[in-house]
Parts: sequence; C-alpha cells; structure tokens
Amino acid sequence: MRYEAEVVRQCLLKGLKESPVMSHSDSLLLIELEDEIHRQVVAIAARKLEDAEEFARKQSISKAYGSYEELARDPNVDVVYVGNIHPYHLKACLLFMNAKKNVLCEKPLAINTKEVKEILDSTKRNQVFFMEAVWTRFFPVSVEVRKMLAQGEIGEVKMVRSKFGVPVLHNRRVVEKELGGGALLNIGMYCLQFVCMVYNGERPESIQATGVCLDTGVDETVVVTLKFSEKRMAVFTYSSSIQLPNDAIIVGTKGTIQIPARMWCPTSLIVNGKETQYPLPEPHFPLNFLNTTGMRYEAEEVRQCLIKGLKESPVMSHSDSLLLAELEDEIRRQVGVVYSQDCQ
Repeated sequence: MRYEAEVVRQCLLKGLKESPVMSHSDSLLLIELEDEIHRQVVAIAARKLEDAEEFARKQSISKAYGSYEELARDPNVDVVYVGNIHPYHLKACLLFMNAKKNVLCEKPLAINTKEVKEILDSTKRNQVFFMEAVWTRFFPVSVEVRKMLAQGEIGEVKMVRSKFGVPVLHNRRVVEKELGGGALLNIGMYCLQFVCMVYNGERPESIQATGVCLDTGVDETVVVTLKFSEKRMAVFTYSSSIQLPNDAIIVGTKGTIQIPARMWCPTSLIVNGKETQYPLPEPHFPLNFLNTTGMRYEAEEVRQCLIKGLKESPVMSHSDSLLLAELEDEIRRQVGVVYSQDCQ
C-alpha cells in the first residue's frame, strides 16, 4: 500500500526508491522516524523528476532523481525501499540488486512464484540483503506471539483462524487485474502470512479455497482451509467488499491467543482471557492511516540485519517469502484468478 511505502523510507540506513505520491501526515512522520533512527536519507526517485524534487524540498533531501536507474547508480545509497505496486516489483528489485543495493520490498513480493524466484535468485547472485516488507511480523504483538508459542504457553497449536475484510472496491488497484488487483494479494495475504508464522513456515498438507470473483477476473471474497501435519488446521476468510471482524485466534491444547482486532497492525493481545496492550509510539502529528507508526519495526529489522552482516531476516526469510508465493498461487488457481504474468 502506498501509504505504508512512505513511512518506512526514513528508517533505513541510506537512500530509497519510492512512489511519487504521499500524504501530508506520512511526510511528517518520516521526519520523526529519521530523527529516531539517526540515519540519513540521501536520495529520492520518482517517475517524474518534478515529483521527486518537490518531495526532496519538503524533506530536505539532497538528491532527487527522475528515474530509478539514476538512483541505482548513486554510490551513496546503501538501502533501497521498493514501494510501488506489486506488478512492478520484479523489475525494480532486479534493477537495484544488480546495482548491489540492499533492498526492502513491499508485500506481496511479486505477482507469482516465478517472479519471486527470480528476485531471490538475484539476491543470492548479487550477495545483497533482501527482505519482503511484511510489516505485521515485526509489531511487538507478533514478537510476543512467537515467544509464547516457542515457550509452549498454550500447548500444542491445533487451530488457527483469521478474518480480514474491508470494503475497498472503490480502489482501482484492488479491482483491476493489470494493477495486480484481487483481495488475496492485497488483503488475504495478511491472514496467510499469520498462519505461516504460527506454524513456523511449515508447508500445509492440503489447501482448499472457495470464493467469488469480480467481473474483472480478480478474487473478491474467499474462504481458505489448510490442513497441516499432526491433525492441525487453519481457516481464514478475506474480502475486498465487506467488513469482517479482522481478528485472529490461535487455539492450543492448553489455551488460546487472540488478536481481537486489526490483526494486520495489532496493538493488543488476549491470552487465556487476559488482555495486554502494546501501544505504538505516538506520532508527532496527526496521521491519515491506522497504526502507521508501526512501520518503524520492519525498518529497524533491516538495520539490525545489516549491522550483523545478514543477507536475510530470520523473522521474514527468503523461504518464508517463497512459501507465501506458492500458497498464494495455489489459492488463486482454485478460485480461478489468472494474471498475464502467469502465462509468460
């Protein structure tokens, strides 16, 4: 999502690549995050030079480029944040990694598994850091969930359930196939990544997906059931047309862990009936979008990985991204969503 793309940029070590449009509140938050992380943004690139120059003036960024190729050639850029829409992720990621830049790329990483493999192959070939920006995994709530599961807080996990639905059919990017539309890649992937996180990257034994599509050929509302080894299950529902509870629950043999709402950007957790709040840092200025300050956590993960000399994050690894893409492909196949990139 473009508003997410704008917030992460200033948290990275140096440099970026980004879409030319941003909200006033996001721009203010960038300044706040840059002060906190104590790193310098050295350049911005947009498809139109005037857009890049305008933002550079507002944010006191020294360099503005009218093409991504120019940014890729800048020797002062260490990390690039790719935040355009996912049909264009492959081209952008290859451009920057071939220029030996470390990359944080928005989710979904690409349209399909084939493109994800191309990106990951380039990562290894160029020996650069790369991570898919699944921001939810780095929220304090998600950190606590992983800790409790590792410690056996609720015993053996037997069921995971999640629902995420918001009426966003007015958004062209969600509706039009050529823009990578469809509820799975824009909304449902949050539920899927949560299931994969809980089951620690294990591949399910089977997947059953059923749902309805829009006239444009992209998925609108879908129910997915996954069966894992040892008689463990997961069920999630996602929709781009209706409001759902947007919660998640993990059921184990000794208790439950519940994210009561906003499971994609969580700030509270209920464990065996006891609720704990995990408030985000307060922004200095009003924001247009919910819990946007949480973008700092994935950016800090990139910074820590680079400090340690890692080429991937143990929290959102390359194998995690590949598994997500493969499961997304299978769900789309069962529902009947085909992109032009699938036929290439």
